[in-house]
Amino acid sequence: MSTKKPDIEAIIRRLKSVYKQWNVPIVTLISTRSRDPFRILIATILSQRTKDDVTAQGSERLFRLATAPAAMAGLTPAQIRKAIYPVGFYRVKAGRIKVVAQEIVDRYGGVVPDTIEELITLPGVGRKTANLVVGLGYGKPAICVDTHVHRISNRFGYVVTKTPFDTEMALRRQLPRRHWIIYNDLLVALGQAICHPVSPRCSVCPVTALCMKLGVTRSR
Repeated sequence: MSTKKPDIEAIIRRLKSVYKQWNVPIVTLISTRSRDPFRILIATILSQRTKDDVTAQGSERLFRLATAPAAMAGLTPAQIRKAIYPVGFYRVKAGRIKVVAQEIVDRYGGVVPDTIEELITLPGVGRKTANLVVGLGYGKPAICVDTHVHRISNRFGYVVTKTPFDTEMALRRQLPRRHWIIYNDLLVALGQAICHPVSPRCSVCPVTALCMKLGVTRSR
């Protein structure tokens, strides 16, 4: 296998120039309106396995009721469920949101932690969510790796990894820190619009000439 890496700087430059033509991830849009780490945390929990438009509507209804941990913890599970429905797994997420809000109040004095290590101790908060909160909420270098980032980073040939966690660790070693926060936005937008898991639309991809297309057996 070739050890040559793609020109990631050129890829990022090109994607930055075009990605806003596609759908920008909903949590990023929410963060442009409010850099509040708590809103970003809750919106990210809601976004899991849920379409962006449903997440947006559910987040808006919930934030009309409460925008701070103490206020959110004071809501009943039924109030949260009603606000966020039909978000995927809304019953589970309603209970989780209430517990997370209460733990932030009890353990952190109502202030959302700003480290991945602390955030992942909260119920239902994994590394993807924690990285989004740290990066978008606190503006600290963080790399959020979801299925799009994992798949496309490997398809580029920039990393060779088997799991999203391995991809995050590889990106932390290789990707210049100035690109960490934006990298997720770029690849999620690309993945949703063009670089699909099966039969990606390589013929219209703006970075097709820079991509090694590893693992691609059929494209359009």
